[in-house]
Amino acid sequence: MIVCVAVVGQQNNPLYLQSFTEAGDELKLHHIVHCSLDVIDERVNNPKKSWPTLNETFLGLLYPSENYKVYGYLTNTKVKFILVTIDMEVKDADMRNFFRRFHAAFVDAVSNPFHVPGKKITSRSFASRVSAIVKSFGSGTTA
Repeated sequence: MIVCVAVVGQQNNPLYLQSFTEAGDELKLHHIVHCSLDVIDERVNNPKKSWPTLNETFLGLLYPSENYKVYGYLTNTKVKFILVTIDMEVKDADMRNFFRRFHAAFVDAVSNPFHVPGKKITSRSFASRVSAIVKSFGSGTTA
């Protein structure tokens, strides 16, 4: 089950964060998303290791914690997508499909002429589209 999705800008500034759990978990999920940025930077800046190639936008499982698994995706413009899930068995193909759909929704949102690049995404249509993508992926609850 997906519990949180986030979009983080080039300068590691949060552009969008939506949680799909109780309100009390939002701060914890925000912290998890912030911690995952270090893992993304390490993978991108150390291509010698066995991480995906620089041409690969899907970063895979960033790190598992006791309760969550965190996945990452990096766009060509260095915008980061982060997904936090509590499912133990998630296939990489499913994650890639989710991130492709999420990326398409993001592109549509930032293509809006009223959106200021680098600022938080406040579009209600983006939020509802993200919720629909998460529901189709199998999330049990929405917030």
